[in-house]
This record gives sequence, C-alpha cells and structure tokens, in this order.
Amino acid sequence: MNKRKIILEYSVYNGYHKNSNSDYHKGNNDYNNHTNDYYYKNNLEGENSPYDNLCKTAILAADNAYSIYSGLSVGAAVLLENNEVILGSNQENISFPSGICAERTALFYAGSTYPNTPVLALALAAKEHGELLKKAISPCGSCRQVFAETIKRFKKDFDVIMIGQDESIIIKASALLPLAFNFDF
Repeated sequence: MNKRKIILEYSVYNGYHKNSNSDYHKGNNDYNNHTNDYYYKNNLEGENSPYDNLCKTAILAADNAYSIYSGLSVGAAVLLENNEVILGSNQENISFPSGICAERTALFYAGSTYPNTPVLALALAAKEHGELLKKAISPCGSCRQVFAETIKRFKKDFDVIMIGQDESIIIKASALLPLAFNFDF
C-alpha cells in the first residue's frame, strides 16, 4: 500500500501536530467538553513505524471473520506488553446480540490467555467484499466500554489504530469513551 495515510491521534495527554515539514504544532480538540490534544502523522506504514506489522496482521485477521449477515469483515490485532500479538475477527450470529466484534474477541482472548499482561495497542481493519475500506472504521460502544475496562484492569492506557485505505487514525483508548460506565461515584 503506497498511498499516503493521514493519521489523527487523539489523546487525553499532551500531543503535537506534525505537518509535512516535520514541524510539531500543539493543537486541541474539544470532545464532549473534554480537551484532547492531538497530532497528525504522515505515514502509518514503513520500517520506522512501530505498528506496521500489527496493522498488516489486523488486515489479514479480517479474512477470518464470519460475517454472512452484514458482509463487513472486521479484523483486530492486539499487541501485548510481552510482545505477543492476539488476533480477533467479528463472528456474527442470526440472533443479532449473540455475535461478537473483532476487538472484543481479541481482547477477551488476550485476557484469558495472558491475564496479567497489559495491552500496548489494538489495530482494527474492516473489509467489504474482500477489499479494505477506504475510511477507517471505529469501535462500537460495547467495544469502547471493554477498552475502558481493560485500561482499568491494567491501570494503563493503550493506542487504538483504525486502518483504512485512504485514512488511518491512532487514538488513545481512553479518549474513545470519556464518560465510561463505572462505579466511581
């Protein structure tokens, strides 16, 4: 894939905007009245990208999806702190709520296989008719809540990389659901 990718990273932490001249500019984005810093990167792929293999693996994982009802095949690849990569794909069921998303498939398998190992990153890709979508796909609300629980479990945030042919997005998992359900009253 030689196409130029624009990656937008949101974070609840400090970040910087990188323009095409490799200069960094700090920026802000108001999201549900929370200030999130962000920065752009010009390329997701290549030898210098720490997520290159993870992204390629997520794209391949989409081929394992069971998506006969929606036709949307989603793949996820989770990078753990011990450098293990766990794959997941969406698994649909004729009884709609009985299916499961690729992200939750991968995170639940990672949690059951490596219960004490934090997540470093999760890459997500979707295909329709075998072709990677042009735009990046974002996680559903249930997956975002599982991301929040994963952060709580390990007391550590992680990157979520959403991959598309024309755009890819990196965002901190904590920024995807700023008012996550919890019992901290």
